Amino acid sequence: MTHAPPMRKRPKGMGDHAYIEMLRADGPALDRNGFLWCFSHEHLLACVDPTVTRQVELEKMAALGLTSGPVYAYFANALLFANGAAHARRRGPLARAFAFPAMAALRPAIRQAAEALIRPHLGRETDFLDEIAGPLPARIVAGIIGAPEGDIPYFSGLVYDAMKALSRLSGAPEDEAGLGELTRYVGDLLAAAKGGFLAEYAVAAEAAGMDVVEARAQIVAVILAGSDTTRMALCSTLAQLIAHPDQWADFRADPEGMKAAVAAEGLRYDPVVGSLPRVAAADFALGDVAVSAGTVLAPSVIGALRDPAVYAAPDRFDIQREDHPRYHPVFGAGAHRCLGEALARIELEETLAALATLAPDAELIGRPPELRGLSAARSIDRMEARL
Repeated sequence: MTHAPPMRKRPKGMGDHAYIEMLRADGPALDRNGFLWCFSHEHLLACVDPTVTRQVELEKMAALGLTSGPVYAYFANALLFANGAAHARRRGPLARAFAFPAMAALRPAIRQAAEALIRPHLGRETDFLDEIAGPLPARIVAGIIGAPEGDIPYFSGLVYDAMKALSRLSGAPEDEAGLGELTRYVGDLLAAAKGGFLAEYAVAAEAAGMDVVEARAQIVAVILAGSDTTRMALCSTLAQLIAHPDQWADFRADPEGMKAAVAAEGLRYDPVVGSLPRVAAADFALGDVAVSAGTVLAPSVIGALRDPAVYAAPDRFDIQREDHPRYHPVFGAGAHRCLGEALARIELEETLAALATLAPDAELIGRPPELRGLSAARSIDRMEARL
């Protein structure tokens, strides 16, 4: 067994994908300030194996010195940062509600919501990121949790402010205000729920042994986890379609038949998640590199989704691709596989199909949007389009 060599610094101006490919050539695993990075599909799966690794819990909060406040409470109570019995208790009451059959029943409503957002922008220039891609997932989840129609603009603003708080992680009260208000708003909805999804969830959460704080945190986690990633994926996938006119034409010719394949390839080609941080729970090996218990792992989703051992011509955007693994790596694996996978796929599929149908001549204005970041959720800068 060997120790991982140090990770090279990124050359100035090099993009995320080029940098990951450069690192892939340096070895199966590389050390970056005590974090162990790896870049293949095989090693991504190895790193999420619950027999040897666990989910990151409050390590980041400890490193930042945060011990209270809305951000700390989110990390301390959300299923995203829990393991074992705590994770099972928090995930169980949500799992059935977000299963594929339940989400499939929402497909017509999601299509209707997408078309309603798109139609007012047809024939004019629009800020696609903030006026279509951003509001859509917030509107969908608002409907699921029973937020009143009149609250949707307010609710969408809270979601956006909460996402900013989780990207900054400053602990400053002014940065955390949006997350605190969203948490309060969700708590009020839960307390007042008399029927539908939230009422059923409240009963299941109580039966699972969750208190009010813990139950509320899971709904906030579902809202935030799905909102930011979906808006980025919509922007990135539409931009790639427009940049490949032959494939855009193929999709426009059969939007209903191709929407699932288009969404899957968009999620692969430029994933909205850069890596899946984990902690080694036992000693194990990645190839010939020894991993010690306690090591923080950063298996690269970007690298796994362009692994030439899995994908033919991995750097090519190809909506006709037939070599996607059964379980798309962008949604993770094991017990922590994305709870909202079914909803995210349907939102992407129906919105992209609606765009192909209603806005067949869509074009970008200015430079294409760029997803950035190697760790956890990535970020997007802008996207303007003429629909």
